[in-house]
Amino acid sequence: MDLERLSPRNQVKKESWWTVLTLAYQSLGVVYGDLATSPLYVYKSTFAEDIQHSETNEEIFGVLSLIFWTLTLIPLVKYVFIVLRADDNGEGGTFALYSLLCRHARISSLPNFQLADEDLSEYKKTSGDNPRNLKAKGWNLKNTLEKHKFLQNMLLVLALIGTCMVIGDGVLTPAISVFSAVSGLELSMSKQQHQYVEVPVVCAILILLFSLQHYGTHRLGFLFAPIVLAWLLCISTIGVYNIFHWNPHVYKALSPYYIYKFLKKTGTRGWMSLGGILLCITGSEAMFADLGHFTQLSIQIAFTFAVYPSLILAYMGQAAYLSRHHVLESDYRIGFYVSVPEKIRWPVLGIAILAAVVGSQAIITGTFSIIKQCTSLGCFPKVKIVHTSSKMHGQIYIPEINWTLMLLCLAVTVGFRDTKHISNASGLAVITVMLVTTCLMSLVIVLCWRKSSLYALAFIFFFGTIEALYFSASLIKFLEGAWVPLALSFIFLLIMYVWHYGTVMRYEFDVQNKVSINWLLTLFGSSNLGIVRVRGIGVINTELVSGIPAIFSHFITNLPAFHQVVVFLCVKSVPVPHVKPEERFLVGRVGPKEYRLYRCIARYGYRDVHKDDVEFEQDLICSIAEFIRSDKAFDESPDQENESGTNERLTVVAASSSNLEGVQIYEDDAEQSEVIVVAAEAQVPSPRVKKRVRFVLPESARIDRSAEEELMELTEAREAGMAFIMGHSYVRAKSGSSVMKKMAINFGYDFLRRNSRGPCYGLSTPHASTLEVGMVYIV
Repeated sequence: MDLERLSPRNQVKKESWWTVLTLAYQSLGVVYGDLATSPLYVYKSTFAEDIQHSETNEEIFGVLSLIFWTLTLIPLVKYVFIVLRADDNGEGGTFALYSLLCRHARISSLPNFQLADEDLSEYKKTSGDNPRNLKAKGWNLKNTLEKHKFLQNMLLVLALIGTCMVIGDGVLTPAISVFSAVSGLELSMSKQQHQYVEVPVVCAILILLFSLQHYGTHRLGFLFAPIVLAWLLCISTIGVYNIFHWNPHVYKALSPYYIYKFLKKTGTRGWMSLGGILLCITGSEAMFADLGHFTQLSIQIAFTFAVYPSLILAYMGQAAYLSRHHVLESDYRIGFYVSVPEKIRWPVLGIAILAAVVGSQAIITGTFSIIKQCTSLGCFPKVKIVHTSSKMHGQIYIPEINWTLMLLCLAVTVGFRDTKHISNASGLAVITVMLVTTCLMSLVIVLCWRKSSLYALAFIFFFGTIEALYFSASLIKFLEGAWVPLALSFIFLLIMYVWHYGTVMRYEFDVQNKVSINWLLTLFGSSNLGIVRVRGIGVINTELVSGIPAIFSHFITNLPAFHQVVVFLCVKSVPVPHVKPEERFLVGRVGPKEYRLYRCIARYGYRDVHKDDVEFEQDLICSIAEFIRSDKAFDESPDQENESGTNERLTVVAASSSNLEGVQIYEDDAEQSEVIVVAAEAQVPSPRVKKRVRFVLPESARIDRSAEEELMELTEAREAGMAFIMGHSYVRAKSGSSVMKKMAINFGYDFLRRNSRGPCYGLSTPHASTLEVGMVYIV
């Protein structure tokens, strides 16, 4: 059921230097493709219209100084040395920060949260829950967030805005990267010919890129790191050549004094040009977002000793060339390729296109991953998730998102037809994500790191001021392309918030209308109702973690029969990146032992892999069998989260695939021999092929007679087959609701529900054994 994590952070022993250097090399292709290709379009976007290149070189030197200090302060200081430390058990990204805050302040957006979830190994907090570990102001901040629902919603919206901007970046980055790489053709043909060749070539490359996504990146992933490394060596070598050949004194422009001279001369125009300069840090967020695939040290080494110096040399080389070439034939020649020696221009063009494709692939894969995380946390409609590799963790493909990204990417490319407008759009998306990270980090510093509020204020003031300056320069270009990420983010934010709101309202309806255990006992005790128990296992899919769901009573009312073994199954997400297989299931009884009613809660982290195969059924049955064997249900204290006041007790049971010492299940269609079996091997007459189910127990296991009978009955029920009963809800706003609520529930959520995947896709349940029970939810 679970894929083993390939990240070396799961190893107990400390990684060797060879392992760290190998990971640093591999991170070049996964993390830094987008950032490494930024020299293709930064100078061209900066000098597009706001400022002009003059013979005094004050503009080009000022831009170089701004690029140097921006690269130094944001990616190097902020991300490499500070933000990378705020990992969530090795995972990074916007949701990692939000998950950390949810656990430390108990502001989770997941409605079916339990206190038992805090016992997960990855849920452990660094400094415990003791209020004394928090400073006075931090404790006040924690209480304020927990008491005010409005602030919790604002924090959720802030995290969703950052997520939506990342999705918007998934549309814009492939367009601008491939467009800028192909722009090298402009130096080998006239501008009239170039405008008819460039856009079709870009569109062809983008269509090919998105069409190959369903194959996954694991087949060609080994080529990514060599391509980016070759690109970094290429731009750094060209940079060194240009520095020594054209202007060896260009290093003086690294002084902040040139920023002062630049802003003094250009004024407002210089401030507006910051929208192009900030593109030098596009892709920096990937260092944090892709942290789960590598280690902090490997990413820090790769950036500090390979990516950062290569980029600085590349920008210095371009500035050195332009400082000696003031009379250019046209403005579009202020770009990367004009500074490339003519003899190697074509090979460099080929490497640039490959590097742009690698950078685009990284952001597309990242978009798939973040959509999957949103789905796990109940903030995005259920979509089809295809795992393209059985060995590499996180290699997923989402068809609906892939084709949507392709259409939007092509629309942006054909609609704008140049890098100026696309760069304005991309710049706003990039800086918005960084602002969201800065805001969330300031809360993490206080609530998770237990530092004084002064550190958080200093962090948000220093980096927030720099990023706000760039944000304002990007926002001023609203009519010149910056409206695109805002429009895309608004649409995705609306979808996410409406889906989350409808999901929470539907869960609250389930909680308010769940059936008491007394009703169930009355049902069993009455002989006048004609309730029939049929052979087999009935799995009731529900989001409730306690109580009897309303769909079960609705089902019994209309069809007075149910299976001899009933399992109330809840598959839920918890605010941690991964749940260990040995902590996967919580199993307990519902009602007296003889009724054969069980509750099973399967817990997954927001980055866990849900494999669509029959192993889940076996893990489910084995977890119940192990629960019966161990019979710990009555030895532990009641679940404190029990909302119905019943005496349900839940026990942590490992998945059978990871618990070799527990109960194992064997299923076959013919006679097999010589297996130590404790449970009965019942043969059920059937017109179908005979199916024998056997539970194999550890040799040291000792069970009493009642447990053996219970296992025998579970065996017979499994042989008879399993039926999955799903709730098919129709959610409607109750009368008297506001117009906004009616629009959100009756139209928005209903439309998304009807066009999203049902719950059976997440459990890989066969359609022939699935029964949907329709209910109208008035919320």
